[in-house]
Amino acid sequence: MKKTTSKVLLGLSAATVLIASTSVLAQQTPKPETLIKWRQSAYQVIGWNSGRIKSSLEGQYNKEEVIKAANTIAVLSNAGLGALFPAGTEQGKGWHDTAVKPELFKDGKRVGELAANFSKEANELAKLALAGDPAAVKEQYGKLTRTCKACHDDFKVSN
Repeated sequence: MKKTTSKVLLGLSAATVLIASTSVLAQQTPKPETLIKWRQSAYQVIGWNSGRIKSSLEGQYNKEEVIKAANTIAVLSNAGLGALFPAGTEQGKGWHDTAVKPELFKDGKRVGELAANFSKEANELAKLALAGDPAAVKEQYGKLTRTCKACHDDFKVSN
């Protein structure tokens, strides 16, 4: 094969890969309403697991349930939830109308601080849940829920 033919084929191959990957990326960019659904779902799972912990703390303590719930919250807190809040999702509907205040999209520093606090407290809760001391879990659960409240106070529309 001539050098010119090789270069043309190589160029066509590169162009084909570029077009294919651009097409795949375009298909992978979710619509705003999809992102809103995903974040609503993620926070619903966090809320459900928080409720499982609260029930165990208020009733008969179930170490295994608390471990499962705390681990789920910790995993989600470290999963990059911020990616579910891109520009263009300030308003709209997922499963229901978004409850996020527009200020969230303007105060990245504060949002980052709150997210870091949430992750820190969730990770500590998961660690303490393994140890199984209900008093320590209760104290840490209080710290975790205060991080949730801080974010809700600043960035969630009250219902």
